[in-house]
Amino acid sequence: MRTSILKKVKRIVIKIGSRVLTGDENGLDHALISRLAAETATLRRQGREVIIVSSGAVAAGRKELGIEGRPKSIPQKQAAAAIGQSHLMRAYEEDFGRFGHKVAQILLTRDDLSNRRRFLNARATIDTLLGFGVIPIINENDTVVVDEIKFGDNDNLSALVTNLAEAHLLIILTDIDGFFDSDPRANAGAKLIPLVKSITRDVERAAGGSGSAVGTGGMATKLAAAKKAGQFGVPTLMLNGMIPGILTEAFTGREVGTLFLPARESLNRRKHWIAHTLRPNGRVIVDDGARTVLSRKGKSLLPSGVVRVEGEFDRGACIRVCGTDGAEIARGIADYSHAEIERILGRRSSEIEAILGYKYGDEIIHRDNLVLL
Repeated sequence: MRTSILKKVKRIVIKIGSRVLTGDENGLDHALISRLAAETATLRRQGREVIIVSSGAVAAGRKELGIEGRPKSIPQKQAAAAIGQSHLMRAYEEDFGRFGHKVAQILLTRDDLSNRRRFLNARATIDTLLGFGVIPIINENDTVVVDEIKFGDNDNLSALVTNLAEAHLLIILTDIDGFFDSDPRANAGAKLIPLVKSITRDVERAAGGSGSAVGTGGMATKLAAAKKAGQFGVPTLMLNGMIPGILTEAFTGREVGTLFLPARESLNRRKHWIAHTLRPNGRVIVDDGARTVLSRKGKSLLPSGVVRVEGEFDRGACIRVCGTDGAEIARGIADYSHAEIERILGRRSSEIEAILGYKYGDEIIHRDNLVLL
């Protein structure tokens, strides 16, 4: 199975974690970057396109500023990123240049991908760079990022880039051999799981927190990334980036690391963008009848099924759809603002124009803009 899946892969997103790039947490490990450049060059010679989502800027800048451990404030993190990003790109440029490959820097925030036009512009930039044979190096723009526009971690960013770039495989390079049934750092008897067919709640419970002073993600964030990529129909391969030759070895079909299979029913690009890239601004509470119609039949959300609206949002905003028990069942793009929904909730679609004096459509959220969770 693994050989047949990897044989079809032409475009790859490779996420490289801070722990892999910084070795013993004393700045960038240039020997490791050089090795990864050599392995990436091998993939390129095989006719595969490579996009890299790279952590490491804050860790590299932290050394330059003399900061021990994680930066203690957002301004410290932003300052470290500002210094470290140039060091990180210089390392990539020098090491990939030895193999005749050019690299390009792309810095993103959630705002860049939440805005549909900027999302499409970013995709066009990546496609153009790949067309010229350039390897995009993508990172979160930590110098300006705040909580409201953060991706959270580069595991999440790598999953979103997989959708953005329409990649065929996500590779997550970490500092352990793959996904285990328990934390191998705490349990010597932990067993590596080479294949995960579905990311169930039991699988998620086996994940823990961040295992490094320089990283922001742990196994839970890597599982979340694999799940998001899987919902786009893309498999994820988790490998130990500290092992020399691991990328080359993986593409021989040898069972290294952990392969996460994609979901059986995948989301299209737009619905994946709605579900995972947009930040919800409010929510509507629906009755049991609407909940059943949405969950089982995939219909649009009509005003007659809405019992309450919470939060303030404009038309075109992403909102959560929740049952009366508070559980989120879907999210989507609202055709009406919170103020408009408050006036038409519980009413028939045929009454909208008489109540508001105008009408955008019959639905609060059209099914094409609605994603079941």
